[in-house]
Amino acid sequence: MKYDVTVIGSGPGGYVAAIRCAQLGMKTAIVEKYNTLGGTCLNVGCIPSKALLDSSEHYHAAAHKFEKHGIEITGLKVNLAQMMSRKDGVVEQMTKGVDFLMKKNKIDVYRGVGSFVNANQILVKGESDTTIETDKVIIATGSKPSSLPGMEIDKKRVISSTEALKLTEIPKHLVVIGGGVIGMELGSVYGRLGSKVSVVEYMDSIIPTMDADLGKELQRVMKKQGFDFYTGHKVTSVTTKGKKVTIKAEGKKGEVVLEADYCLVSVGRKPYTEGLNLEAAGLKTDDRGRIPVNEHLQTSVSNIYAIGDVVQGAMLAHKAEEEGVFVAEWINGQKPHIDYNLIPGVVYTWPEVASVGKTEDELKKGGIAYKTGKFPFRVNGRAVAGMDIDGFVKILADEKSDEILGVHIIGPRAADLIAEAVVAMEFRASAEDIARICHAHPTTSEATKEAALAATADRALHV
Repeated sequence: MKYDVTVIGSGPGGYVAAIRCAQLGMKTAIVEKYNTLGGTCLNVGCIPSKALLDSSEHYHAAAHKFEKHGIEITGLKVNLAQMMSRKDGVVEQMTKGVDFLMKKNKIDVYRGVGSFVNANQILVKGESDTTIETDKVIIATGSKPSSLPGMEIDKKRVISSTEALKLTEIPKHLVVIGGGVIGMELGSVYGRLGSKVSVVEYMDSIIPTMDADLGKELQRVMKKQGFDFYTGHKVTSVTTKGKKVTIKAEGKKGEVVLEADYCLVSVGRKPYTEGLNLEAAGLKTDDRGRIPVNEHLQTSVSNIYAIGDVVQGAMLAHKAEEEGVFVAEWINGQKPHIDYNLIPGVVYTWPEVASVGKTEDELKKGGIAYKTGKFPFRVNGRAVAGMDIDGFVKILADEKSDEILGVHIIGPRAADLIAEAVVAMEFRASAEDIARICHAHPTTSEATKEAALAATADRALHV
């Protein structure tokens, strides 16, 4: 069979690329080695983790907030098996949705491991071997969890995010190595369900890639939730004996020894290109395992493109989706554009954390003069009514032009609130522009308006 485009990998980047190619009239195939479509995000990443985060947040609210709302519950307990079953049902629904989209757009799905025979031929090894002839190829094979020497994952007691999403018991003590997005989210799930959670982070703050104020606030809030933090600590060993895991870490004040029944290693992810036989197509990876691409996401072989976690940039599902659409449209002769500065980042803890644009540290290092507007949720009417008063909205704007350079939010539904900031920055809005827009009352979005007012002549109304 001959195709205009063949996509290898069916995660958010891959399946969206395939859909857009098909919409533009290209005969399209997609290759997936697993039984279900959707890649890491739908199967063992974004979707199942958010399902568990929502379930655990409901339980936590019932245990800690309902009584104040006048709702009394006796005999409250966690049914972990049912929680996991619901999560699996959400995943199944979403993956079946991708199946439907492939059929709707007349995209041929090949199940098996795809590898290059040459730049225009893909061998699919499945129940039977098939060779695909193709004009263009889009590599969208994603990433897998990383580990470091001394903390090898055994998938039993020393686990990755994949195993953390299907535990059959609630850990008594969960040690999380890595205070980034994955570690904080999955730590939150089990912390809410009753686990003692200890976070060991090499850097001096958690979520270190985001604005420093966000990390400080999230750590403060999660300490109130019972978390212990060991920032500025380097893990030196992880050893397992029976059901006990011992973690040793070295900090400025000496060695820390932690004993737990589970240890989650969440030190990042690495590009997944194993089995692709890239050499046969004339491709190589860089020193970090990524496939080098130009500004059009085109590899060194002109008919092969790569997107998502296998190329440089943030490993985010929505970044991969944007790149998938970009490549499809570029191949079609259009002139699409992606502004990587405007791809938001989100941490789905509670409170949620969301950010777009430049951080204060980046502006300082770049010598850019800026002003700051900050507004706390503790005086926002909707937040107070909902008992979600932790956090703030912080807007960074150019000192002279007032153009918004970065927006950083920690608070209720920050993941949704950040969209307003992305739209504003896409149109190069000023802080004054947001300050002049009417926001419905009472909503948490009013905190964004107030932060914008604070950034423009320090004129917030409700502080």
